[in-house]
Amino acid sequence: MNQPNRIDSWLLQDDEKPLTITEDPKIPNAATVLLRKQDHTLGNMIRAQLLLDPTVLFAGYKVPHPLENDIIIKIQTDERSNPADALKRACHLLIRQTVHIKQQFMDQAKNIEMGMGPDQALAGVNNGGYDPYSDGLGREGNTIVGGQVRDTNPTDVYDF
Repeated sequence: MNQPNRIDSWLLQDDEKPLTITEDPKIPNAATVLLRKQDHTLGNMIRAQLLLDPTVLFAGYKVPHPLENDIIIKIQTDERSNPADALKRACHLLIRQTVHIKQQFMDQAKNIEMGMGPDQALAGVNNGGYDPYSDGLGREGNTIVGGQVRDTNPTDVYDF
């Protein structure tokens, strides 16, 4: 088949650097960052985090070719910072956010395993199970736990 091996599109070779930063000689405090073996997921996350930094004047990314898993990020900062430092700060903040989200997920999973709702503390639910709407009925979707389908009421705020 004429398709490349999937692992080759994400795995770096031994002599390949994952990150290359090149200063732009025409624009002050600007740089181009090449991230190898990455895609839109990381590019958009870094761009969005860079734009939250008050010292960043411009941040954008592109994928040079759809068959290559490389992204190019352009960063321009004001005189208070430089693009490399702004990128480092953005990556550190993204890592902290990711760790925080992971911890929240693990806490919620532990609560659900223990039979508690996602927002409940150690207090149990009346029927001993997960009560997604905290109304004591223990329903899942349109079915009340234990059997019958409830009628859909347009005034129900938690039905979409």
